[in-house]
Amino acid sequence: MAAVDIDVLIETDPEIRDQDDLEREAEGFKEQGNALYSRKDYSEAFNYYTKAIDTCPKNASYYGNRAATLMMLSRFREALEDSQQAVRLDDCFMKGHLREGKCHLSLGNAMAANRCFQKVLEIEPSNREAQQENNNASTLLEYERMADFGFEKRDFRKVVYCMDRALAVASACHRFKILKAECLALLGRYPEAQSVASDILRMDSTNADALYVRGLCLYYEDCIDKAVQFFVQALRMAPDHEKARLACRNAKALKAKKDEGNQAFKINNFEAAYQLYTEALMIDPNNIKTNAKLYCNRATAGAKLKKLNQAIEDCSSAIKLDDTYIKAYLRRAQCYMDTELYEEAVRDYEKVYQTEKTSDHKQLLKMAQLQLKKSKRKDYYKVLGVGKNATEDEIKKAYRKRALMHHPDRHSAATQEVQKEEEKKFKEVGEAFTVLSDPKKKVRYDNGHDLDDDSGMDGGDFDANNIFRAFFGGHGGGFSFDSSPETAPGNFFFQFG
Repeated sequence: MAAVDIDVLIETDPEIRDQDDLEREAEGFKEQGNALYSRKDYSEAFNYYTKAIDTCPKNASYYGNRAATLMMLSRFREALEDSQQAVRLDDCFMKGHLREGKCHLSLGNAMAANRCFQKVLEIEPSNREAQQENNNASTLLEYERMADFGFEKRDFRKVVYCMDRALAVASACHRFKILKAECLALLGRYPEAQSVASDILRMDSTNADALYVRGLCLYYEDCIDKAVQFFVQALRMAPDHEKARLACRNAKALKAKKDEGNQAFKINNFEAAYQLYTEALMIDPNNIKTNAKLYCNRATAGAKLKKLNQAIEDCSSAIKLDDTYIKAYLRRAQCYMDTELYEEAVRDYEKVYQTEKTSDHKQLLKMAQLQLKKSKRKDYYKVLGVGKNATEDEIKKAYRKRALMHHPDRHSAATQEVQKEEEKKFKEVGEAFTVLSDPKKKVRYDNGHDLDDDSGMDGGDFDANNIFRAFFGGHGGGFSFDSSPETAPGNFFFQFG
């Protein structure tokens, strides 16, 4: 069959519109955008300026207007792109250069902003807005310089101050916000630092600097495992992030050393635990919260090793780092009790009880107050030279020895001053024996009760010689001192019948 020729209908392109029509339509979109901008409906204004650009993409003023709208929406990076496109299309477009400079300034690039404002002043030397913004750029550069110097000197409060002032000019600068957040973390103001970092991550979840600051806050709050996760994530986003790498290394080392110390302590290897806690404290002096715990842990190990003075110093170091650390106050108070520094112990227990009013803390405070009260009386155990758990026989033997040692007749040939001192000691020995040899009085004395009212030891009625005679069975019945000239002054002999 022969081929049949047919007429094929060829589609033609849509009617190409006249350029003038396009320009008129674009102008219409622009006018609608302007009206919406005047009413502060920036989102809708953006849409109409975009339509104008789509219709006539070579018109610099449309990009300039859309840049102004994006600036009002705080979308400075997009506004910067539109401003730069505007001046590429028209290098003499003064508003385009001005808006580009403002975008650079808001984003914290003061040098680039300065170049833009200088270009405006070349086009229009008397432009007061460009002059003012140029001054702002110079001020921003000065705050940056001061902040860098402050950070180098570890004056983090100064850096926060400078960044607050800088952000008043460069409100969209993530770099300034991150530096402020990092310094807040280093100052221990973790909630504020977390808030700044979180705001940035809401806008840019891959921001390595913000991830690092989040990790830093967790690290300094002793949430080391979570902190490491953020540091690792920051390094995924930016493998060359040196601060994140250093912090990650310190966090892992600190946790490992602390865990080793805890494990050594659990198996009663207190010397090893003490050394491991010491090594952990050398890893990162900036980690205040973890170091406070390490000092307290080392104090606990030190107390087990009877290094009580060092333990007290460690607890004080922990409290200096974290004055809300109850465990450190409790540990130090116990060390004060063990070293008989009862006033200091009472002070620490009072601090604890004011903070946490528990029955256990109340009991500890009462015990310390009792020991303080007892410490202000004569220590009859010390007077006799016996321990607090001495038996009745040990108390009698101690009295016999001390009474003979300090009896006035033994020192009759001594100076008046020595006689007076020995008489005082003889009386104290008698008082001590009177109390400690009487079970009821001993219990009251051990419990901290006053004995003056019922023991006759107010200094007037008490007679140590009566106690002495009763103990030895009477002076004439079998005991005598010899202070004859043939013997040396103060020597004595005694015999029992």
